[in-house]
Amino acid sequence: MPRPHGFSYAQHTGGTVRISHHGHPATTLNGARAARFLAEVEASDPQLVMARWTGNYKRGNERTARDHPRNRR
Repeated sequence: MPRPHGFSYAQHTGGTVRISHHGHPATTLNGARAARFLAEVEASDPQLVMARWTGNYKRGNERTARDHPRNRR
């Protein structure tokens, strides 16, 4: 499985964090959730953390879906 890439985040005043994926807004975190996110980003791989927090990560069923008869061409 390829590693996630293309994520970035910006911390704004008031405790808000905005996460983007390839320049497009993915999610906004406020308050306690933003603080938990920032702590997790410091402790682990930022790309993996941002992929998990935005829900944009591989779920393991891509090969099954690709091989389904309606998706074959």
